[in-house]
Amino acid sequence: MELDRNLIFQSFVVESAEGLAQMEHAILELESHPDDKELVQGIFRVVHTAKGNAGILELPNLHAFAHAFEDLLDEIRNHKIAVTPEVINVLFSALDVLREMTSADGAARDEMSPAAKKVIQNCAEIRAGGQGKGKKAKKVRGKESAEAEPEQEAEEEGAPEVQETAGEVKAEHHKNSLQTLRVDVSKLDRLLDLTGEIAIARGRIALLLEHPEKTTWDEIREAHRLADTLHTDLQETVLKSRMVPVGPLFRQYARMVRDISKANGKLARLQVEGEDVEVDTSVVEHLKDPLLHMIRNAIDHGLELPAERKRKGKPPVGTVTVRAAHEGGSIILEVSDDGEGLNRQNIIEVAQKSGLASEPEKMADQELFQLIFEAGFSTAKTVSDLSGRGVGMDVVKRNVQALRGNTLISSREGMGTTVHIRLPLTLAIIEGFGVGVGEETFVIPMDQVVECVELSAGENDQERNEGVIQLRNEPLPYLHLREHFAVKGARPARQNIVVVQHDAKRAGLSVDVLYGSTQTVIKPLPMLFKDVPGVSGSAILGNGRVALILDVGALLRNFQAEAEAARTE
Repeated sequence: MELDRNLIFQSFVVESAEGLAQMEHAILELESHPDDKELVQGIFRVVHTAKGNAGILELPNLHAFAHAFEDLLDEIRNHKIAVTPEVINVLFSALDVLREMTSADGAARDEMSPAAKKVIQNCAEIRAGGQGKGKKAKKVRGKESAEAEPEQEAEEEGAPEVQETAGEVKAEHHKNSLQTLRVDVSKLDRLLDLTGEIAIARGRIALLLEHPEKTTWDEIREAHRLADTLHTDLQETVLKSRMVPVGPLFRQYARMVRDISKANGKLARLQVEGEDVEVDTSVVEHLKDPLLHMIRNAIDHGLELPAERKRKGKPPVGTVTVRAAHEGGSIILEVSDDGEGLNRQNIIEVAQKSGLASEPEKMADQELFQLIFEAGFSTAKTVSDLSGRGVGMDVVKRNVQALRGNTLISSREGMGTTVHIRLPLTLAIIEGFGVGVGEETFVIPMDQVVECVELSAGENDQERNEGVIQLRNEPLPYLHLREHFAVKGARPARQNIVVVQHDAKRAGLSVDVLYGSTQTVIKPLPMLFKDVPGVSGSAILGNGRVALILDVGALLRNFQAEAEAARTE
């Protein structure tokens, strides 16, 4: 039987990525616990497995590199070489090389890369006695001594050259990753059971249709009820099969926290909470860039230098916390730091200079903090590798909005800042609220619907695209969807206002009919609607017609821009 090498190679790439993620976690732990033999043994196992797979798949460069790396690990394991900062740097460099060599592109290269040759040379130098052989070289300090001498940890003399600049995040290995997903066998078994039950239900319906004269309405309704139940079960099981825990995603940033804080003379650790929370795999892919920018921002802008933290009575090591939790049909993500918090006056000054707001000093904190997500906003005094250009948090906002999510910031000066993100659990299905305008149907995401009220006859008679009503003694601006989307026909005598909210903004959408809650499968937009602002997708209704799914955030932004333009005329 001839083996399919491509299938074996695909499995090799996936398994290598998983093993190297474990290895990265072990190296980070080893930096804090240099005497832990189990950590070294775990790293050795991953490298040895890669070496064995390289032999099977005839990858001589990977085999040679892994062998040289094993020699160093073997001497560390046998206490011939101490775990020093220099050794840790080499371990991380070797990890990066292994990631490149076990990727689909890297494994196909004929020659060993300069980075791989440099790591082999560093391994040989350490083994030859340049770093710690035969003597107890200064080990990586534990937590207590690290807090006592934080400034000395950033750089050690004589360290072998590291292939990656500290603070630079290597994310290339994610981009080329194969689109595979591990699924629990029990979920597949349930899918198989459901297909059998659906086949039986289908046969039952066919039998009823063959003999309509003998079929009663009760039998038809019961057959429909059963088919509907099985369809719902199938849908839920398929969606559950796509769910993955966020823990592996969160742990990817531990290395980044280490490198960035080190490059900036700071001490920081990553704390993960809620790593067992599950989310759709497509959402996980879209979260990588927002999380990266939020964590970088927390370290660069939030955490203070160790000496300053000591003066404030804080521990020298700052904490960046990433947490996840389910709330209704959404996932809540938070990135927090225990740093200096947001300075309201600094934000006001930047907003005034950049023209992002006319009177920022009159804004409430929540509204003012939202300016941080605007393109070009930055409180950094100088431009660095990490900040100063005002693009990081703008990327966060745009990516989150593309996922039909929203962002909020809370902060206490001197205590720290938290960025809150609310996202749907899946991008494939939406819980929506159906509304009608003329002969058109629109779907509003249910988590953005606050309430519905009737529009008074006096307001409805006015021929304007928008207006303002008083809702519980508070002004509420609203937009007529009929005029906004140029729907044909006159307004009916009675109209309704659907109150929607996005981020900290509220407004009303004027519609003809309220259809109520509905669950729809999101379809890509037809080419005709690709550039229509305020529309994020489409859905096929039960009657075969197409309904447009509204992008509430884009609608409100467009509404606000038009209102401001009207005021300046």
